[in-house]
Amino acid sequence: MEIAGKIKLLDETKTFGNNGFRKREVVVTTEEQYPQHIMVEFVQDKCELLNAFQVGQNVKIGINLRGREWVNPQGETKYFNAIQGWRIEAIDQSQASNEAPPMPPPTSFEPASDSPNEVEDDLPF
Repeated sequence: MEIAGKIKLLDETKTFGNNGFRKREVVVTTEEQYPQHIMVEFVQDKCELLNAFQVGQNVKIGINLRGREWVNPQGETKYFNAIQGWRIEAIDQSQASNEAPPMPPPTSFEPASDSPNEVEDDLPF
């Protein structure tokens, strides 16, 4: 899966626990009718991928959806979801927009000329 948008927030790498688990978060704002602010986390060696990017840059991020189950001390089961990034690349404004390029005015086209070498087609359609 992929998500595309503009980087709104680029957090620092944080280390957790005794085993040195590392995580870095980025928030991307999508460019659609109702923009969404999506937080994507990069973990372990993927944290360094974000070093080449800055706030305001348009990016496309390859993501995986992760889910896990946790049972608290009272015996209640809870579920958590995460969006984990594994690839990020810069995109320019023309790629960020899904719109077709503007059509040139009709006056810029030349009319088709009937070529004498054209073979007549006698098909009925």
